[in-house]
Amino acid sequence: MSIQEALELIGRGADEILKQEELEARLGASMKAGGRPLRIKAGFDPTAPDLHIGHTVLLNKMRQFQDLGHTVIFLIGDFTGMIGDPTGKNVTRKPLTREDVLANARTYADQVFKVLDREKTEVRFNSEWFGEMGAADMIRLAAQHTVARMLERDDFAKRYAAQQPIAIHEFLYPLVQGYDSVALKADVELGGTDQKFNLLMGRGLQEAHGQPPQIVLTMPLLEGLDGVQKMSKSLGNYIGIDEPAIDIVTKTMKIDDALMWRWIELLSFDIGVSEAATLKRDIEAGQLNPRDLKLRLARELAARFHDAAAAEQAVVGWNAAVRGEGDIAQLPLNDVAVPAEGLRIAALLTAAGLTPSNSEANRKLKERAVRIDGAVLEDAQRVFTPGFEGVLAVGKRNFARVRLVAA
Repeated sequence: MSIQEALELIGRGADEILKQEELEARLGASMKAGGRPLRIKAGFDPTAPDLHIGHTVLLNKMRQFQDLGHTVIFLIGDFTGMIGDPTGKNVTRKPLTREDVLANARTYADQVFKVLDREKTEVRFNSEWFGEMGAADMIRLAAQHTVARMLERDDFAKRYAAQQPIAIHEFLYPLVQGYDSVALKADVELGGTDQKFNLLMGRGLQEAHGQPPQIVLTMPLLEGLDGVQKMSKSLGNYIGIDEPAIDIVTKTMKIDDALMWRWIELLSFDIGVSEAATLKRDIEAGQLNPRDLKLRLARELAARFHDAAAAEQAVVGWNAAVRGEGDIAQLPLNDVAVPAEGLRIAALLTAAGLTPSNSEANRKLKERAVRIDGAVLEDAQRVFTPGFEGVLAVGKRNFARVRLVAA
């Protein structure tokens, strides 16, 4: 691959590369005979036990660097996780215990290899170097920056102006993240657009330590299922990479057509830039149904986080439930516990997770949006008892194959 082709691949979906000319020069040096692979770093604080596909935007870019022959460092911030990243926060984050951090870190190390090549990945923990630092070392690190410079950060500036507390240890976070790049001798660091200040801190600290400053590559924050806010577990607009294949397919099919292009750009390996442009023209010309392209993306994601067979089974199940095509038995069967006397349909829909409340279920019943095995349910008072098995659906895209068991 030429340098230009490598730059195009690396730049796909990127928000900013600082500095592009430095990246081009290092890629050129690496591609020459005897050139060393670049060291590509991305850090993840283990603040929760699992990852969602929003996290994989960075992992995908790391995989592209691996495919170009470079060394990828998946850095688990077991030390920084105990400080708590203040980025985008208007209050001091509650610090995690060492036990919480280590428990979450164990699951991260397994999940990332659904995207990254295990044989080409260094998994590191920043406690390796910070665990050896003493108080004097940390004071020397803190002396590398001023309070005024820290207050240039938008989130810190807003909190200071609003007279909201900023704990001293929060100022340490950007310094600690930046020093990670010194310890790892990173050539490139990846991060979300909200991490730009911290990533540039790494450049400055590397220069102060006599190292060539790293290239900073920022990626957009992936919008969640609502198409508005960034993907987040706390907002409930996420797809977990450990979710069943049918859930990955079902949730992907719920995104709107405009968001589909954003997801293709940031998440797809199978649909390249030129093909995406062609497909967009086909849809605009009415020659391709956007639903079919979305289903292709859903199949790709399900296969990545499970396997091809599970992805195909999920697609078949989705087609059967939503389009009435195929074998409904391909849908996974979920047991729902109900009392011996049974539940009315509204309560059952809520118990099965298809509606957030009985009142919402009743509203959907009045709209004739509830189906049992493909047929609109007419009797809102119908009671379902243990032993019932079938497909419940609310609207066109929210469904589940359930079996009722005695509570």
